[in-house]
This record gives sequence, structure tokens and C-alpha cells, in this order.
Amino acid sequence: MTRRYLPPEWAPQSAVMLTWPRADGDFARHFDAVEHNFVAIAVAITRFQDVHINYGLDPAELRNRLVQAGAHPARLRIYRIDSNDVWARDHGPITVLSDGRPLHLDFVFNGWGGKFNATLDTQLTRKLADLGAWTAPVSTLDFVLEGGGIEVDGCGTLLTTERCLLAPTRNPALSRDQIEAVLKREFGVERVLWLRHGDLLGDDTDGHIDTIARFCDAHTIAYQACDDQSDPHYADLKAMADELAAFRTRDGSPYDLVPLPLPGAIHDEDGRRLPAGYANFLILNGAVLVPTYGDAHDEPALDRLRDVFEDREVIGIDCRALIQQYGSLHCVTMQIPAAPAGRS
Repeated sequence: MTRRYLPPEWAPQSAVMLTWPRADGDFARHFDAVEHNFVAIAVAITRFQDVHINYGLDPAELRNRLVQAGAHPARLRIYRIDSNDVWARDHGPITVLSDGRPLHLDFVFNGWGGKFNATLDTQLTRKLADLGAWTAPVSTLDFVLEGGGIEVDGCGTLLTTERCLLAPTRNPALSRDQIEAVLKREFGVERVLWLRHGDLLGDDTDGHIDTIARFCDAHTIAYQACDDQSDPHYADLKAMADELAAFRTRDGSPYDLVPLPLPGAIHDEDGRRLPAGYANFLILNGAVLVPTYGDAHDEPALDRLRDVFEDREVIGIDCRALIQQYGSLHCVTMQIPAAPAGRS
């Protein structure tokens, strides 16, 4: 029987994938600012490992710009390929180890339940294989799933939300038990923890777990908290915190819970509150990149994560431009795990 294992984000990585913004895309009104945001993310990643970039224009031009901005040239892997949008966490491959060898799982990406056009994005993983970007095989599945919708601890547990994975716009023909069976089969996990609560206003993913609660190791969960009882998030995030407190590790112990402060309200030009939060961080081989928002809570959030990730450099990345399209730092990145020694 084939053995599957989905490495947690803190496991060794070979690269992080980005899909570059388009000047004529959803970020058009904020394109210069959001491209600057992407440059900062790419440069920071190359301090520690390779960055894989999907780009619709001339790769040489982007490479020159990134090198001038301080990116490590040997760690840039840029592929010319078209895309709809930037959300690599959701249209990128979810890479498992199958009998110890990397396998890219290519799930259906339907624009978060048909909200947005994703006809190019859902083809990216297979097209990148055709371009030679992947040496590992690709397995295409007839199952709707986004990488932002799941978290794993590397020890047999997967964390997710009912609102997202049970949404009728994802896999309506499947029951909760059937969806859980797919998760266990494809990712090699033994149990699924389901959150009923937890949502950030402005989030259009139907409640991705990576905006609200994240495994930092097999015993620690950092989560988005809210201490302001006048904030509309307060009741729901408090209910989520209670759910997390009731969860147990596989050995029966309560999780070490790390509450992250909620930044002050940020609104778009139309007055819609944007889903700014600190749980949307990215773990790299030697660092943790954390979204910041020019807010008084930025430094306290970074300090709490420094206490958790003592062996990694915790780096703030200003994501005020990125949040304008209702996502943040983790949402635009997808890590590619490293193959174990002697495997490829």
C-alpha cells in the first residue's frame, strides 16, 4: 500500500512558489504598491531558499529587477506562464511524499466556490510540469480544495473549518465523512479537527484556516484573537478560541495556544473591512515571514511569534497593499517541500 505524508510547513523546503500580479488584474488600482509588496516577499525568501515565480511577461526583466532589489540570483526560478490572479496558496500544488518521494497533488481550484474566474489558475500545476518546472510527478484529482483551507501538524492531524470544506460550492455531492476520507487518503492523516467558528470580515474564501489558526509545531497553535468586545469579530473569535482550547493532541494533552492580537480595522475604498490578521504568516527554512499593516499591534504580534519560533528569524513584511484584495502573505505563497535525502 502506498504511504502518503504531507509535511508540515516547518519541514525542510526546496522553494516557495509565487504567482506575480498582473497590471490588468484585480490589483490594477494598487498595482505599483502590490508589486513592491511582492518584490519584498521574493527578496526575503531568497535569503533562505529558492523562490519559484510564475510570471506572464519576460522572465529576464523580472529577474533583473529582483536582483537589483537584493534577491539572491541563484535562488530565482522564474517561469513564463499565464494566470488569473496571485493566490498561489490555493492554485499551487499541495506536495506530499508518496512512499518517500515528492508528488504534486493537483486539486480543482474553482475560484473559492465560483466567486472568481480561475480557468488559468487551475491549470497552472499541470502546465508547469509541461514547462519542466517540476521533476516530481503530478496527480490530478477531481476534488475541489485550496491549500489555504488545511493545516497539518506532521503527526497525523489535519485542522480545517466547516465553513470552507463543507461549503456547497466546493464538493456538494460529498458528505462530511466522505470529504474527511479524501483528506485522510490523500494526505496520510489519521484524524481531522473541524472548527465551526472563526472568520475575518472581508474574507471571501469561506473561512480558510490559514487566516485564523496555524500549527507552529505538533503541540502549538497560533490563532487570531480579539480582545476588543466592541469589535464585530469578538464573539466569533472568542468561540473559536474556546474550540481550540477543547482540542487535544494525539497524546491527549491540550495544545499550547498562542493568541495573536487583531490589527485595527482597515477598509477599502468602498468601506468594506479587509481581513487583516497576523495568523497568515509563512514559515521558511530559517525564518517566518509575518504580514504587518503599519499598526500598533504589529510589534506585539511579531514578539509573540518570536517566542514560538526561537530557531527562526521572524521578519515583518508590510502587506497593506496586498490586503486590498482580501488576502495576505500566506495566501500568495505555496511552499514546495524538499525531497528526503536520496530521493527526488
